[in-house]
This record gives sequence, C-alpha cells and structure tokens, in this order.
Amino acid sequence: MSKARILIVEDEEAIANMIAMNLKVSDYDTRIYNDGKEAAEGIYSDHAFDLAVLDVMLPGLDGFALLDIVKKYNIPVIFLTAKDDIASKVLGLKGGAEDYIVKPFEMLELMVRIEKVLERFQKNNHIISVAGLEIDKEKHTVSRNGKAIELKPMEFELLCVLAQNKNVAISREKLLSMVWGTDFYGETRTVDVHIGQLRKKLDLHDNIKTVSKLGYRLEE
Repeated sequence: MSKARILIVEDEEAIANMIAMNLKVSDYDTRIYNDGKEAAEGIYSDHAFDLAVLDVMLPGLDGFALLDIVKKYNIPVIFLTAKDDIASKVLGLKGGAEDYIVKPFEMLELMVRIEKVLERFQKNNHIISVAGLEIDKEKHTVSRNGKAIELKPMEFELLCVLAQNKNVAISREKLLSMVWGTDFYGETRTVDVHIGQLRKKLDLHDNIKTVSKLGYRLEE
C-alpha cells in the first residue's frame, strides 16, 4: 500500500517540521517548502501529491496564488493560516480549498481533517494495518492472520481513531468527542471501559499504552 504524499508550504519552519513529524508518525510522506515561489517551481516538476497544506502569508508567492497552481494538478488543499478574517476564509473556500484552519491549531484536529479530505478524494486506503491487525473501514471488520474478530460498533470506531492516529497520544475527552460525538454526555470512564475491551479482544495490552493524566496511545 503506497503512502499518501502531502505537500506542506509554511514559512515558519518550526510549524512545518512539527506537521511533517506528526504526518510521518502516521505513515504519510511529506515535502516541505518555506517559500511560495519555490513551492510553485517545485510543483511543476513534482506534483504527485495527494493533498497540500498551505499557509496564506508566504514569501515569494502567497497561498491564494499558489492555490491556483496546485488546483491544476487536482491536488486538494487545506489552508492553515493566521488570517482569520471572513474575507480571507471566503476567498480561500470559494477559490477551491477543501478546508480553512486558523492558527493556533491542534495537531490532532489537523490530522483528522487531512484524513477526511483524503477519504473524500478516495486517496486514503480503507484498509488499515496495525499491530498485526487488518482493519477494513468499509466492511467494518477486524482480522488477524485472516481470522475475524468481532467488535461492537463503538469498539470498532474507537479502534479506527487510535489506528489512524498511531503513536499519537489522545486525551480521553478528545476520544469521547471523536468517537461518541460532541453531544454525548457520558463520562470519560466510557473510554476506559472500551479500551479495556479492545486490549482483551485484540490482545493489545502491550500496544495500547495509557498516557498518565491524559489518555491513550496505540503503538506499533
């Protein structure tokens, strides 16, 4: 299974490197440019990207101008920028961007939005392989060595979130929101119970780590 390639154009090197590092942990390939003009020149020779994360305020060429170039190669775009005025948001979204995220941002939220855009463009394989398991998001099945393992619906959803954010620590509150929804009024204890079931049913005691005073992380 080929890795999705993601283009990052961000003039703040610390932010660009942080995004790239988190994407690499989640098994994506990345290419970073810190200058809009250099990015445009680079895209002409290498445009085999599945998604682009663009800043708006860039040296050389701004993100809006870069969007027009990226669109020619059918690369979906997520804007990640400090420009939080309505006019800029409208310009970006009407210009063809799939999403517009304002800084400061949560890395986990960006990862989820990237995943959703990739899914919409059918460039994110529906099969996830992690810790000896094969997770089929379309069929809602989990198997190990060809043998199916039965999970309840919310156990499956929780496993998918952990697997899609492999090696990333996620708080109980965030898991509750991502799996059960923002309108769910249950306690974080619900997450603990379902984590216990996943560990038991899937023999993931060594893979699903408890992160002290925070939540959980699926390691491989």
